[in-house]
Amino acid sequence: MTSSSWPAVGRETHHWVHRDPMASRRTLLENRGDFTAAVVPEIAHLTPALAGAAAMRAQEATRAMTAFGVTSDRMAALPFSAVLLRGESATSSQIENLTVHARKLSLAAVGAHVGGNAELVARNVFAMRAAIDAASDLNADAVRRMHRELTDGVQDDAGEFRDQWVWIGGRSPVTASYVAPRHDAVPAAVEDLVLFLQRRDLDPTVQAAIAHAQFETIHPFTDGNGRTGRAIVSSLLRARGVVGNVTVPISSGLLHDVDGYIAALTDYRAGRPTAIVECFADAALASLANASILMADVEAFHDRVLDSRRRITASLRAVARFCCSEPAFTAGMLESIGGVPKATAYRTVDELTTAGLIRHEQSIKVKGQKVWVVPAVLTALDEFAERAGRRTYGSSA
Repeated sequence: MTSSSWPAVGRETHHWVHRDPMASRRTLLENRGDFTAAVVPEIAHLTPALAGAAAMRAQEATRAMTAFGVTSDRMAALPFSAVLLRGESATSSQIENLTVHARKLSLAAVGAHVGGNAELVARNVFAMRAAIDAASDLNADAVRRMHRELTDGVQDDAGEFRDQWVWIGGRSPVTASYVAPRHDAVPAAVEDLVLFLQRRDLDPTVQAAIAHAQFETIHPFTDGNGRTGRAIVSSLLRARGVVGNVTVPISSGLLHDVDGYIAALTDYRAGRPTAIVECFADAALASLANASILMADVEAFHDRVLDSRRRITASLRAVARFCCSEPAFTAGMLESIGGVPKATAYRTVDELTTAGLIRHEQSIKVKGQKVWVVPAVLTALDEFAERAGRRTYGSSA
């Protein structure tokens, strides 16, 4: 593949007439006229010429993610994949200012109507699962499926490429900070990106960073591009064999410095890909440190459940494992997903409730069933998100 300086996004001029019957005359005048939209270069066969330090940082991140995946897979008794997927889903949404506590997110994920952003963020869990399923065949249809899972019931065009202008900032393309390419250029741009995603000659961290930045530059959907683009990263890392059964919660690392992340995307569009590669490498390394704490917290809860009885049965192990992966659940879920017989499920749940390890949500039912939550796992997830959003996380300050 060709190794070269990276092409900057081109520009083309279009005209906009602002049509908003509620807008003032001043707003109408400010938001009409000519604007420049992006022309996205093809990258399928290009290789970024990175400075040595950036390339080494990316390689370090790839090695660290691979080691993390191996360690996690060895601890098969605990469902870390489900926990990390929830952490990634929440922090990816948090980058878009969609924040929600783990309790509401977990309740929404099992079908409870709790209001606020919870149901929107819960859809990101479904999108992440679609991303994982797409790892073996990451193509344009898979990208649309991820978006459909994310926005179904929220957007009329869920899973469909846009048929209109989209932009970032401002009230129109005229006052926007960035205008994505015209909609009829989107299908070809996505197919070019898919070819780039299918390459196996690039360092996976470099490939993930570049692919994500290119996806955000194309902005193929009317909304939900950021969360879909970060889901693609998870799919790619699994496709490349960097991780097996776990999700690296890179969004938690990006959340650590959102301004730097946005600046790196801007640099990428100017033909300077180094910043986004460094941003992703640093985000991956920071996310692994954060994820290790989360995993330790979940493991501690798992041990507390097992220690709550003198005799550890297969059913207790199954319930303990299930509670770690589903911090809100019904007895029906415990039976159908966890494989625990109904009578045993109810008896074990009652015992763990009495021991203070799980809690019955008195005011909530899902399809007529009682709902329980796992406070320790919910707290662990909230603390994971809080650490991700703390700019001093991982520093000596």
